[in-house]
Formats: sequence, C-alpha cells, structure tokens
Amino acid sequence: MESQAEYGPDEGPAQKVSVSMPAGRIAAVKARVGARGFSAYVSAAVERQIQRDLLEESLRAKEAEIGPPSQEIQEWAEAIFREAVEQAARRDAEEVETWREREAS
Repeated sequence: MESQAEYGPDEGPAQKVSVSMPAGRIAAVKARVGARGFSAYVSAAVERQIQRDLLEESLRAKEAEIGPPSQEIQEWAEAIFREAVEQAARRDAEEVETWREREAS
C-alpha cells in the first residue's frame, strides 16, 4: 500500500477521516450543502486553507525581502477584512436559521 506522502495535495484516492468541530459549524455547512455535500465542502475548505498558508509564506518571504507594508496599506487591508468577516457572519447566521426552519418543519 502506498503512503499518503507519495501523493500531491490534489492527488490520490479519497480516504475517510474523522474530524471534530463545533455543532454550529456542522449545522452551517449542512445548511449550505446538505449532508451529502459535507465531505466535498470540507475538502474544498482544506484546499483553500492550504492555498492561504502558501500565500502567507510567500507574503512573509516578500516582506523579508522588501520590508513591511505601510501603515496606510495595513489599515486599508484590515478594514476590508473586517467588512468581509461581518458579511460572512451575517450570511452564515441566515443560512443556519434557514436550516433550522427546514429541520423544524
């Protein structure tokens, strides 16, 4: 049997794993994709996290090369990020409420 290390991030057969997460997060995912789409959703989320990790590594390397961004750029980026997080939280809350209503009926 081949080891998992022999595969790239998007290669190899699917394998079942067990993960723990808050019940509310599970409900939010199910509200978005249903129980049958859960694995695909989680897999896509892990893929995005790997991409973010690689981007973070690249940004840190560039910052080491040319120095940090200006205070103005940092404040601009923080404001955009806060707005995106707030929008996502509102959207998730609405989806959880829709899921709860569907489950109650």
